[in-house]
Amino acid sequence: MHYSRKDIDELNHIFRINLINSCSGFKSANLLGSISKDGIPNVAVFSSVTHLGSNPPTLGFILRPTTVPRNTYKNIKETGVFTINHVYEEIVEDAHHTSAKYPEEISEFDVTQLESEYKENCMAPFVKGSPVQMKMRYKEEYFIKTNDVLHIIAEIEELYVQDDLLQKDGFINLTKGKVAAINGLDAYAIANNYTRFSYQRPKEITQLK
Repeated sequence: MHYSRKDIDELNHIFRINLINSCSGFKSANLLGSISKDGIPNVAVFSSVTHLGSNPPTLGFILRPTTVPRNTYKNIKETGVFTINHVYEEIVEDAHHTSAKYPEEISEFDVTQLESEYKENCMAPFVKGSPVQMKMRYKEEYFIKTNDVLHIIAEIEELYVQDDLLQKDGFINLTKGKVAAINGLDAYAIANNYTRFSYQRPKEITQLK
């Protein structure tokens, strides 16, 4: 199949959403935990969390237009902190349900089997059982005018990793933790193996063509 930009613009709305959301490949599946200034916890699934740098340890995620209420964004701006929790196989269905739009006075922890967990020095809730959990500190944001989204930038202040996933060189074996990835908007996959390669250097050129 081939789609020109004109073809894409003329596609059925739902078909276009599914096509463009899945064409970029597998994405991370994370639950962002936050809490309002009134103490109401919130948890929501995001597929846009990405690594930005290791020193300082920085991650970013994309927030869709704030023309409608975004409880996660509101909470982060009010408190400056939130958590990132990897979605894993046993909680995929409940994690996906957090994409439903509940009013801010309703906590997604109360309408799913997801359990909140609080750790020292973090007011925002973690998701209990998640094999990788991070306390994040909001740093800055950038408005992307091309499609009216926000790129939220945050630093890792605390990192919790399930013991048996952490290898001697610092690599976190997400496969062993049955961590999920998202294909498109609503398809979840669990990796069952992985391949690692050593640091790559240019090959020695012995003959020029």
